[in-house]
Amino acid sequence: MSALTTIPADIACLADYRRYAEQLLPSPAWHYIDGASADELTKQANESAFARWQLIPRVLSGVMNINTQVNLLGQMHQFPMLLAPVAYQKLAHPSGEVGSMQGAAAQDIGYILSTLASTALEEVIDYEQSADCWFQLYVQPDWHDTLALIQRAEYAGYSALVITVDAPINGLRNREQRAGFVLPAGVSAVNITASQSLQGLQACLNAAPTWQTIKQIMASTHLPVILKGIIAVEDAMLAKELGVAGIVVSNHGGRVLDTMPASVMMLSLIRQAVGNDFLILCDSGIRRGSDIFKALALGADAVLIGRPIMYALATAGPLGVAHMLRILKDELQLTMALCGCASIADISTKHLITLQT
Repeated sequence: MSALTTIPADIACLADYRRYAEQLLPSPAWHYIDGASADELTKQANESAFARWQLIPRVLSGVMNINTQVNLLGQMHQFPMLLAPVAYQKLAHPSGEVGSMQGAAAQDIGYILSTLASTALEEVIDYEQSADCWFQLYVQPDWHDTLALIQRAEYAGYSALVITVDAPINGLRNREQRAGFVLPAGVSAVNITASQSLQGLQACLNAAPTWQTIKQIMASTHLPVILKGIIAVEDAMLAKELGVAGIVVSNHGGRVLDTMPASVMMLSLIRQAVGNDFLILCDSGIRRGSDIFKALALGADAVLIGRPIMYALATAGPLGVAHMLRILKDELQLTMALCGCASIADISTKHLITLQT
């Protein structure tokens, strides 16, 4: 089945996009996009963990105007969210990364392009209009290939590097295996060559980046560097000591190592450890504007939206992505208004209560 040309009237939230995507996508592609590692316990935890915190509304607050602006790396963003770097977006829709960029640009939302994009990085950024566009980097086995990617991103106009550090090897994707997923013809990682891909566990581990690799990258670029895939408090502290611009608290959507804690569960611990003067983004499991509110209250400066990009693309292409983001924006503003928060700076843990488990 092909994507729709209009937004179905019964799509009211992100879960509705997931329901449509499952119907519209070929089964192998659906299981690749929706699946996670092993028993998918971390994926389940990412979404269910937000229910641990309940919201405390404030009444008679007099809030009349909601300001959702945040400053990220010196650039003002109208909303505290960006599209996460998701690979092979042409699996969901022929427009691929260009389509999701168009949807993000329509809603003035920042965008992070994956190294494993199915569209050339130079082509995608041409559709950026006002919001920031960052490049996600997978460190390549050969340093010269890594440097070439960095230089291409710089020249094309990307304003930050987001280095994924939590996936030196692929996760145990049992659902993909059962579905027999392989990339279809016409979908590939066009920004790297086939010779740059590694085969075998030992080869991957031999080429895995280290803290020294991050130092080498920082010395080779003028772009701010963000590390994506930090869960341990100790790693967050090491990242700050190294001098990176920020981190993404992330468990890769549960796609690498199963039975990890939900990203949101680690936020407050990491914020306490690194202080308030360090950029923290968060991803994995955000499906509601209230989830964004909770992540901000627990210490995130902004969040990344991942799988819902693919659900929305598969359902209605660029229009679907724009509509999906509009839903999140409206939900966040509604949550802020009911909790008496006129600005992002007003959001704090005083608006949350923890359920006992």
